[in-house]
Amino acid sequence: MTEPTYDHQDLQTKAREHLWMHFSRQSAMERDGVPIIVRGKGHTIWDDHGREYLDGLAGLFVVNAGHGRRRLAEVAATQAEQLAFFPIWSYAHPSAIELADRLAGYAPGDLNKVFFSTGGGEAVETAFKLAKYYWKLQGKPTKHKVISRAVAYHGTPQGALAITGIPAMKAMFEPVTPGGFRVPNTNFYRAAEMGAPADDIEQFGVWAADRIEEMIQFEGPDTVAAVFLEPVQNSGGCFPPPPGYFQRVREICDRYDVLLVSDEVICAFGRIGHMFACDAYGYVPDMITCAKGMTSGYSPIGATIVSDRIYEPFRTGDTTFYHGYTFGGHPVSAAVALANLDIFEEEKLNERVRENSPLFRAELEKLTDLPIVGDVRGDGYFFGIELVKDKDTKETFDDDEAERLLRGFLSKGLFEAGLYCRADDRGDPVIQLAPPLTVGPAEFTQIEQILRGVLTEAWSRL
Repeated sequence: MTEPTYDHQDLQTKAREHLWMHFSRQSAMERDGVPIIVRGKGHTIWDDHGREYLDGLAGLFVVNAGHGRRRLAEVAATQAEQLAFFPIWSYAHPSAIELADRLAGYAPGDLNKVFFSTGGGEAVETAFKLAKYYWKLQGKPTKHKVISRAVAYHGTPQGALAITGIPAMKAMFEPVTPGGFRVPNTNFYRAAEMGAPADDIEQFGVWAADRIEEMIQFEGPDTVAAVFLEPVQNSGGCFPPPPGYFQRVREICDRYDVLLVSDEVICAFGRIGHMFACDAYGYVPDMITCAKGMTSGYSPIGATIVSDRIYEPFRTGDTTFYHGYTFGGHPVSAAVALANLDIFEEEKLNERVRENSPLFRAELEKLTDLPIVGDVRGDGYFFGIELVKDKDTKETFDDDEAERLLRGFLSKGLFEAGLYCRADDRGDPVIQLAPPLTVGPAEFTQIEQILRGVLTEAWSRL
């Protein structure tokens, strides 16, 4: 196949004139242009100049099976030719039925019903609405509040935004949907600053879980519908759960009759080495939200997987969940998801992650000899590196310093050095890594070497 050619300047002009990018400063594109990615193969991506980069973020925690899978493209084409679209509003089609069956088979416990959407934010929005409606059907209409963690990101729709724990991301849209309340996250590195146990991670986990119970008691158990938690919290820089944390949270939710939602939009489908990360940490939620890696990004899809208990009011009679999306359970996306999950099983990608994760961690932990690296944390193929100004005191950077460090140098510097990843300041400054699940020790070494060079230069500039 002949590679297409691109007119770089023409694309930049059209982008400046017409493209509104997501979560991006348009002024940066107006001033400097925008990197244009044109091709991907495995864990490598190329820009329109032909330069190659290691994809250290799997696109956006998405391309778990790697770029350029002809098999998935062919499945999409075949399905589109046979049935390009049909809704699942009172009708169904085979690929949605088969995918629902497949996901229910992977899900733990009695999570047997699958409600499709087109992305993660919609999946969270679905879970929020369903939780409120469920309690109304149980004769408990005052149970409408939701609890999530500080700095946690759960999506941008109005309901999901109420669950998101990043004030700066919501300020310009206030008032958002009411009912969202925040508790501390599981950033053990910053435990002392939270007034939590800082020398025993298990005690810290009990402390963090107990803050959920405290919030439920404070707001009143008869007003709290659900708790939304990521298995490993993304925003803020990959906060894994302390041992026993989720078991304690499950006990608390059961005690106060509150639903537990496992937001696995990032963590599902191999990111933590399991189809669903709740299995990695030994808890059974009432709902799972998922998206991204379900198709490895080859077609958009999301899902909310719910327990038999929550589905029961809808099983008989005329009770209807008046909620849905035109493209939810899209035939092409569902067909691609099934083929993508076949690849997971055939190539044992989950097992690969579990086997290689300690090697990835060990390689990244070499960076702790740098004065700018305060902490390396995460799990599976999902790690964060927290950057500090003083390792002894854990002093972080002020806003101006973070601006110069992350946006002024690191993001561009890492990319120019051949690594696409995320430099994020939604909490303390961090670098996040979540490469395709196909990478291995050679790529871990490459990532460490690029990070070492760029972080060393960043420190010298500071």
